[in-house]
Amino acid sequence: MTATWAAWLFWIGVFGVFYPYLGYPLVLMALRRLRPRPAPPPLAEWPTLSLIIPVHNEARRLASKIANTRALDYPADRLEVLFVSDGSTDETVDLIRSSAPDMQLLVLPERGGKAAALNAGLERVRGDIVVFTDASIALEPASLRAIVGPMADPRVGCVSGEDRIAESGGEGLYGRYELFLRRLESDLHSIVGASGSFYAQRRSVCTPFTEGMAPDFLSVLRTVERGYRAVSEETAVGSMTSVKDPRQEFDRKVRTLLRGMTALFACTPLLNPFRHGVFAFELWSHKVLRWTVPFFLLLALLAPLALLDRPFYLAAFAAQVVFYAGALAALLGWGPVGRTLPGKIALYFSSVNAAILAAWYRYWTGVRQELWTPSRR
Repeated sequence: MTATWAAWLFWIGVFGVFYPYLGYPLVLMALRRLRPRPAPPPLAEWPTLSLIIPVHNEARRLASKIANTRALDYPADRLEVLFVSDGSTDETVDLIRSSAPDMQLLVLPERGGKAAALNAGLERVRGDIVVFTDASIALEPASLRAIVGPMADPRVGCVSGEDRIAESGGEGLYGRYELFLRRLESDLHSIVGASGSFYAQRRSVCTPFTEGMAPDFLSVLRTVERGYRAVSEETAVGSMTSVKDPRQEFDRKVRTLLRGMTALFACTPLLNPFRHGVFAFELWSHKVLRWTVPFFLLLALLAPLALLDRPFYLAAFAAQVVFYAGALAALLGWGPVGRTLPGKIALYFSSVNAAILAAWYRYWTGVRQELWTPSRR
């Protein structure tokens, strides 16, 4: 490889890493200034709301979830709550029956996966708006009123809440970054992915879920396919904790990415900018190019090996080696590195991109994610 080619490959790698994470939000901010979007009008009346909570062996968290659901501030005559037990084998069903007799319960005798549970719930509920939430998230009392607010705009078909992670480590920072992106995308056109733990969709827009595809991502894609917008509402807030086990967190990332890839490649016409304009641009930038970052990281790391006689490229290579060494030290608990914010960021960024590579491998080899045990937070 000539020095010129190596330099070109290095800068292509740098661009491929920095555009999805830094360039894309800068473009969104510039476009938002050019195309400010007015606030939606107030709701004429509170719509009927159906809250679907799929559970599988969630006895440990049920008491707090039931109490949290009871504390939600929404007109009681406009709200129905449905728990769907997906083949639970612990005390989940008995606890719901004894602790929440005022809430509906649908028991699926055999485990069919989250998509099957949500589909069964959709057949049962009758609200104008369906809210999907998990046992892992604690919703703020005003969150239901907040999440239906944007539905006053008839062009909005899906609204994502904001799931906030209290910890200041890698997952917490990444979560706040994603929420920032969603707000920018909402102002410009549509978000490209909703919170899997808390989002709402018009009942008329809901379509059956497919196992192996991320329900929250699929809901957004189907919403836009039908001509509606999907937006984020920053006052519809829920809180959750991070996954403490790094191995479990890595498996969760791979599973989520694989299900996201499966959903996106089932809806490839949405990537056509001549048909879907701004949303296609968002989808390419936020999802597809983000999923190519590991390949550009490898390019940026390996290309300088042919240029180590030049101080700049030697420094660039050394900086990357230090970064990945810090991630490894944080993973293995060597010294104080893992307890520092830079160490946590290096570990989280590296693990995210390693998970993307693992997800690509599984997708290319025909693996599809069906059933799984939810991560313990």
